[in-house]
Amino acid sequence: MRVFNKNVQNPMPAYANPKPVSIRARLLRPMIRLTIGRVMSSPMPHVKQRRALIKSAASMKLFHARGGKISEQTTAGVPGLLVTPTGASSDRTLIYFHGGGYAVGAPQLYTSMAARISRLTGARVLLPSYRLAPEHPFPSGLDDALAVYRAVLASGVPAQHIAFGGDSAGGGLSLACALAARDAGLPQPAAIVAYSPWTDLTTSGASIKGNVSTELVLSPREAERFVASYLGDRDRTQPLASPLFADYAGIAPLLIQVSAHEILFDDSRRLAARAREAGVAVDLQIWDGVWHVWQAMPALLPEADTALAATAAFLQQHWSL
Repeated sequence: MRVFNKNVQNPMPAYANPKPVSIRARLLRPMIRLTIGRVMSSPMPHVKQRRALIKSAASMKLFHARGGKISEQTTAGVPGLLVTPTGASSDRTLIYFHGGGYAVGAPQLYTSMAARISRLTGARVLLPSYRLAPEHPFPSGLDDALAVYRAVLASGVPAQHIAFGGDSAGGGLSLACALAARDAGLPQPAAIVAYSPWTDLTTSGASIKGNVSTELVLSPREAERFVASYLGDRDRTQPLASPLFADYAGIAPLLIQVSAHEILFDDSRRLAARAREAGVAVDLQIWDGVWHVWQAMPALLPEADTALAATAAFLQQHWSL
């Protein structure tokens, strides 16, 4: 494994904790491609794709939440799951938006990851099941996300005890929610965690084609289909759909974790540069030897454990300010 933090103002990356790629990562790579990757790259209807993704994730044992209690939670009319740490009481809350191209995915795919973050931080992790396209196109999911944030604030949890998180499309949604909150006059959360966020729905990043040979989960063709389902003929550059094109002035500190080998790599790299230019504190962590949203596999993958430990440290740093 090789993980490093990259200062977006410095073209030369600074490496930390250089280690070889784990044996488990090497063994899991073909399995990821044949299970989750096959589903996410399939042209099957989204309804079938959703079921197939849950089945594939179950085969990878991603639903095993160790050290946390899982309960159903409806917030502002949005169903979801709430993961709370065992034996701890805190109002600190991570609102985590799942990935899936805005058309597939579900909270239960992230219970193992959420339980690990909850145990490491002592915080609650709320996993909203926001509405999906094409049945509910843009901005339905964003409306749900912002409604959830408003409700958590209204429940008495201060903004400085709230963080947003998300992966892939959910990473883009977490950014869009922060932008929409700012524009609505709401306070910013303490921090935002974005795992391989999908920030550019114009799919203009060089890595979209340049990393096809090393991508295990996504495909440019299916990315286009997700965009069509989510936006239809709407403008792909509107900032609340493609946060890459937003003005980041006043947005919360941002942690970005991304694999150097995935097609969304440039979505993260360019986001980090744009946010940093607006004065946002950005920690961009570029990983080697892993795949899109590897963080969802704690216990199975050492690199996931390390990434989530870094996430917990980032959250605790900003929750304590």
